[in-house]
Amino acid sequence: MGFGVFIHRADSIYDDSPATQYQFPPQYYSRVKSCIGDWIVYYEPTKVRNSRGYYAVARVSDVVRDPKAPQMFLALIEPGSYLPFTRSIPFVLDENVVETGLLNEVGRISGRAQAAVRFLAPTDFNRIVDLGLTGHDDLRPRSDALDSYPSGFEEEQVPFETERQRVSVLTSRILRDRVFRRVVLQAYDSRCGITGLKLINGGGRAEVEAAHIRPVEANGPDIINNGLPLSGTVHWMFDRGLITLADDLEIVISRQVNDRQGLESLINKTGRLIGPRELRDRPHPAFLSWHRENVFKH
Repeated sequence: MGFGVFIHRADSIYDDSPATQYQFPPQYYSRVKSCIGDWIVYYEPTKVRNSRGYYAVARVSDVVRDPKAPQMFLALIEPGSYLPFTRSIPFVLDENVVETGLLNEVGRISGRAQAAVRFLAPTDFNRIVDLGLTGHDDLRPRSDALDSYPSGFEEEQVPFETERQRVSVLTSRILRDRVFRRVVLQAYDSRCGITGLKLINGGGRAEVEAAHIRPVEANGPDIINNGLPLSGTVHWMFDRGLITLADDLEIVISRQVNDRQGLESLINKTGRLIGPRELRDRPHPAFLSWHRENVFKH
């Protein structure tokens, strides 16, 4: 087993879905196979517009031949392991290459930096995770429900002490909920996508919650395309199937709502979800379809 870097771009020509699978050609088979059972970091190249740099981690569960494209392989991502970083990390930070294993003996960047799949030294993995998941959280939770964070994620944060501690924290549900909330609120500017309201309380906390479209309990991933920023009441209605979204993000109200006029007054004037700043962060149709078929009360 070993850590790795998978290069993925939002406009990829490959059949990639970072939370579930990563498609790759045969020349990378041995490298990907060595990552089975361990964690990889996703990286988006700097030549991509608005590149996210190092932006997420995930654990590889297996490698199989792609049944739809026999000349290709798929790295299968362990369900529930994908975790976005609360901030993206550039390839070069403070004039230093973050992934130091790419430097040759004279300190220059080697050709390995061009590889779509490459090995990642434990020290570099630890550094990237520390940078991506630590730092002052200016989007604090709206209550004290998450006041017991795993070590390394308190308000006064410190770097992880051991590699084992890093990996253990990556699977913590408390941490994952907190990270998910932060990345969803960042993408939507802390604004409820249904009402359009952006409310910040006296303590500087956003009064909006991050809802999973497909819940974690139903194998919904902690990926931003499975998230919505919703105010408390709207979140309650969404989870109970009283509202849902069409693929074009039109807001759909259930016939079982007993106060339709009152609910309509809460919805923003466009009648559609106020989407994220980046098109790539929009809710994925697969998750919206799941919600309509399994939660929404028709």
